[in-house]
Formats: sequence, structure tokens, C-alpha cells
Amino acid sequence: MTRAKAAGLSAAFLISGFGLTAGITGLLFPRVWPAGPPDVASAALLQSAVMLAVFGLATWVFGIRAAGLDATSLRWHGGLRDAMQGLALGVGPAAVALAVAVPLAGALWTRDCAPWSAWLATLPRFAAIIIPAAFVEELTFRGVPMVLLSRAFGRGAAITGLAVLFAAAHLFNPAVSPLALVNVALAGIWLGTVFYWRGGLWTATGAHVGWNLAIAVLAAPVSGLDFTVPWLDYRPGGPSWLSGGAFGPEGGLIATGVLILATVLAARFTERPKESYA
Repeated sequence: MTRAKAAGLSAAFLISGFGLTAGITGLLFPRVWPAGPPDVASAALLQSAVMLAVFGLATWVFGIRAAGLDATSLRWHGGLRDAMQGLALGVGPAAVALAVAVPLAGALWTRDCAPWSAWLATLPRFAAIIIPAAFVEELTFRGVPMVLLSRAFGRGAAITGLAVLFAAAHLFNPAVSPLALVNVALAGIWLGTVFYWRGGLWTATGAHVGWNLAIAVLAAPVSGLDFTVPWLDYRPGGPSWLSGGAFGPEGGLIATGVLILATVLAARFTERPKESYA
């Protein structure tokens, strides 16, 4: 695999995938919701379904057929145990980022008039939205391009380059800021590092789910997307450059430190590189 071929196939994978996704959702959304999506969750779920179909096809075309990759080289060899390990890896840093914001930024939680059972009932719904969204983002940014670019340019360059693209994909999220984009890139580096744990794609997906799910169920915005949570309300405190403000924890300096620490710790348990660079 030469560098030119790896870069070309990776670019074709990403450009065709995002192009098809934009085209399909642009046609589909107005037909499903003529007056616009009823809420963020519904729009996210339908977009995840479209992206899963599109990038699944792109994986087969560019990764399996064109590049000759198989399940092992794509790091699909993990299972439920690896996904659950990743889940714990994601919940931990997210919980730390939210908890540290309490003394440092004055963040707090309050209860509204809904019963706690209403909050509990939302957990399966959040999981049904967050799991496919996290999986398809991992398939996109820690899938075919990660494997090909790691072989051609080295693991560090591949992780960093795709993390920048991962941040760029969040460029138009609500309440985004330059620091938020830096933190999303750091999250991409962290997830790229976790991808090279034993469980591969499943561990990285679990970590992604754990981070997003922990933030969502604790009533904070996830990358600027504010999900309605009964019983529990979150106040991020301030200043926003510290707590993250309306973007959620990922928008603040607290998350910067947490993500850097999480990446350093994760790097200690990655498998040794086996890629041969062209």
C-alpha cells in the first residue's frame, strides 16, 4: 500500500460517504418531516441510519474490495466484553469532567417537577440514539481511513489527521467555539488511541458511547446538542471557556485537561504497531 493509494482511497471513502449522506438526507428529511424534525433526537437517529448504510457501503467498496482489507485488519475482532470495557473508559472521563466543573466553574444540578422514574425511562431512548451515532462515527473516522493511513504514514499521523477531520465534522454544531473544536479533535485522538486497544472498533465505539451517554443522561449538552432530560437539569456555571457552556463539557478547558490525561493513560495499553510504512 503506497502513500498515494492509501491517501486516495481514504479521500474517496470520506468524500463519497459525506457527499452521499448530504444528498440522501437533503432529499429524505423534507419528505419525512415537511415542517422540520420534531426534535434533535429524531433527526440524529435518521441521520445515523443513513450514514450507517452509506459508510457501510463505502467500507465494502473502498476498504474490502479496493484495498483488500478484512475484518482482522479493520479491527472488527472485538466483542461485547471489549465494548463494555470501552463503555467504562468513556463514562469515567466524562463523569470526571462534569464533576470537576462543580468546584471550579460552579456547575450544579437541580431537579424539576418530573419524577425520577421519568428520567430512568429516558435511558433506553438515549442509548438507542447515541449507540448508532457513535458506531457510525467510529466506522467513519476509525475505520478504513485509519487503517490505510496508519499503514502508509504511521499510526500517530493517521490518528492526528483524522482527529482534525473529526473536529471539522462538528464545525456547524450549535454553540461551537474554537476551544470546542480543539477538544473534539482531542477526543478524536483519544478515540483513535483506544481503537488500538485489543478490542479495536468495538472498544472505541464503547468509549464513544460511554462519553456521550454519561453527558446526556446527566442533562448536559453533547457537542452542542441539548437533549431534553426529565427530573434533572444541569447548569454549567462559568466562565464558558472553563465549563464549556452551552456546547457542553467538550467546550471548556476542564475537558481539555481530562481528554489529554485520558489519552496519555489509554496510550499505555495500546497494541504495538504492526503497520509497515511505504
